Amino acid sequence: MVKVTKEGLMRVKVDPDKCEGHNRCCALAPELFDVDDYGTATALNDGIVPPELEEKAKLAVQNCPEYAIEFVNE
Repeated sequence: MVKVTKEGLMRVKVDPDKCEGHNRCCALAPELFDVDDYGTATALNDGIVPPELEEKAKLAVQNCPEYAIEFVNE
C-alpha cells in the first residue's frame, strides 16, 4: 500500500541500516535518490515524491534487493 503525506503527496524513506549500496534506486530514479559519502542511498527532497515521479518511486521500492526503501506516512 502506498502511503501519502497529509498534503496528498507520496513520500519514501531509505533505511540506512538495511541499505547495502546497490544503488538501483539511484539508477531508476536519480531525481529522487542520491548516494552519501558511505555509498548508502538517501532520499532527496525529504523523501517527498512529486506526482510525475510516482512510478519511478514505485520502481525503486520494488527493485531494492535489501528492502531498504519504503513508503512512509507523515
